[in-house]
Amino acid sequence: MATAKLTFSDVALTVNVPSGTRIIEISEKVGAGITYGCREGECGTCLTRIESGAENLTEPSVLEQRVLKENMAARDERLACQCQVLGGEIKVRPA
Repeated sequence: MATAKLTFSDVALTVNVPSGTRIIEISEKVGAGITYGCREGECGTCLTRIESGAENLTEPSVLEQRVLKENMAARDERLACQCQVLGGEIKVRPA
């Protein structure tokens, strides 16, 4: 199985994760500061800034696009409960 390097800049921690893993799952395991509410992509609480490696994440779903728009998210922000790592290197922090 392919892996990716996911860095949480708020806690200065880099971990290897299997591709297909959602960012929120890893954030919970390592104690990074990404908060969440519903885990279903509806509340927008887990808004996360993608500092680098956005091309290594899944494309936003229609639901995620709607919630990002409703929350006036910046172009480099995604919902940690929705985006999955595909490979490569990604660096994130709470928005």
